[in-house]
Amino acid sequence: MKTGVISTISVVGGAVIGIIGTSKVFKNSIADRQKMSDKHLALFEMMNQWVRAKQKGKRIDSYLVAKGYSKIAIYGLGFVGETLVEELRDSKVIAVYGIDKNAESICSDIDIFSADDELPKVDAVVVTAITFFREIEEKLSQKLDCPIISLEDILYEI
Repeated sequence: MKTGVISTISVVGGAVIGIIGTSKVFKNSIADRQKMSDKHLALFEMMNQWVRAKQKGKRIDSYLVAKGYSKIAIYGLGFVGETLVEELRDSKVIAVYGIDKNAESICSDIDIFSADDELPKVDAVVVTAITFFREIEEKLSQKLDCPIISLEDILYEI
């Protein structure tokens, strides 16, 4: 009789522990998905602003030249960063290099560095990773003596 009760308690206890563990994983999964959703919404809104600016004949390179920036670095060489590299091709602004946390696995027309590397001097750094701009700005400000600008800010200013 005692063995049956102990077995039942063990099974129920194991089930409760399993449910609690699954619940924590599920909550983390929801939070992670929400962060990704927020990030992608912010990127969509920024890219939409970029298209609207282009439709009005406004150009990122014109903005950068007006600010006195002819040689820049681009932080974040994902889809947005590569689009910016293409946008600046054949313009008066040269994308001298890119900076990315995954520098070793990125293929690009420009040199790619990690933020931990020694970074060549440029007139400004344009950050495409808008959801982490403050952290990136803080880290790069310790390494470079130039303005660190969010692409999102540029697009809303032009």
